[in-house]
Amino acid sequence: MAQTTRFEDWEAERMKDPEFRAALEKLKPVFDLSASILRLRIARGWSLHELAKHAGVRERRLTKVEMSNGGNPDLRFLTRLARALDARVVVRLEAREQGGEEEE
Repeated sequence: MAQTTRFEDWEAERMKDPEFRAALEKLKPVFDLSASILRLRIARGWSLHELAKHAGVRERRLTKVEMSNGGNPDLRFLTRLARALDARVVVRLEAREQGGEEEE
């Protein structure tokens, strides 16, 4: 079994790099789902390969989702990841603010 790494330790090390920090802040809203998956995977000490194996998903698809360019993963895919990571999938709808721009 791989050694478990605390996400906070991994993140603290990466945050020392100003370029990493700037990129993270710029892209943070886009990467919420990907960051959640990455955080849980790192906390388990798992590689992408290990998570894909535990979840029964293709490693290539998982890579795309973690890198946030894999489109919108479906609920079935997310449920498999959640089971493997001992996590839960949360979906919610929120009212739009009145007077705001229309969202698709």
